[in-house]
Amino acid sequence: MSLYQKGILQPIPAHAIYLSLNLKAAAEVATVQQVVRDLAALTDGDTLVTGLGTSLLRALGKNIEGLKEFQGVEGSRIRLPATPAALFCWLRQGERGALVHQLRQLLPVLAPAFELQQQVDTFKYQEGRDLSGYEDGTENPEQDAALAAAFVDGTTAGLDGSSFVAVQQWLHRFERFDAMPGDEQDNAIGRRKSDNEELEDAPESAHVKRTAQENFTPEAFMLRRSMPWSAQDKAGLFFVAFANSFTPFEVQLRRMSGAEDGIVDALFQFTQPQTGSYFWCPPMLNGKLDLRQLGIV
Repeated sequence: MSLYQKGILQPIPAHAIYLSLNLKAAAEVATVQQVVRDLAALTDGDTLVTGLGTSLLRALGKNIEGLKEFQGVEGSRIRLPATPAALFCWLRQGERGALVHQLRQLLPVLAPAFELQQQVDTFKYQEGRDLSGYEDGTENPEQDAALAAAFVDGTTAGLDGSSFVAVQQWLHRFERFDAMPGDEQDNAIGRRKSDNEELEDAPESAHVKRTAQENFTPEAFMLRRSMPWSAQDKAGLFFVAFANSFTPFEVQLRRMSGAEDGIVDALFQFTQPQTGSYFWCPPMLNGKLDLRQLGIV
């Protein structure tokens, strides 16, 4: 498969910006179509990964099977905010200045049809750790397994190579985390911070046990590309997970939230999601987004 947006598979960059945007109320369909066409030409799938939301597809009179809006989890014992958006853009660079210029070039292209809902500036911490100090994405699938987990395949032109992405911004309460003894922190994650080894005797509430991808039926593999974020005196993790459907994310979040068996993931002791949204990331064709499913060429 060579049709996917390659940035989805690549390691997280040193610097990134995640954008979510809403449609402008007065934007005409023809204007939206042209802006999406211009965005498709700008999206290289490498330094810019793009996802489309349900409200954008509705405005274009189109539908992608499997795409929907995030609506939380029925029976959840914790709050899971839903913040739908029309468009998702992941700007990826190795240098902060390049990211600034990329954003300057992108926003005027989007301005005729979209307005900014949220901009989150992110960065790589150490060798790829969450700001809590724990390694992130340890159990990510690799190579062929990553392709199978992250991308649609075996369907039709314009869908094969696409991906569904779940997005949540998590806010860490460091005062709570710092007050936890080291062994309690390890038990909350289910791994030792010092060497990233999984704890065999971790409690059932440990994050590793709540989200073990191979322990679901069917297995719930997805490709996480999350990054730490900070703004003023707040910080946390911008969680991003790509998969061939939303099912892996949903079954994991259902178990994390206590909706499945009443046991809430210990992560919620010190971090909480602030947003939640779903998008469809089209495949690539001839160096730009393949929008044939939307009737846009």
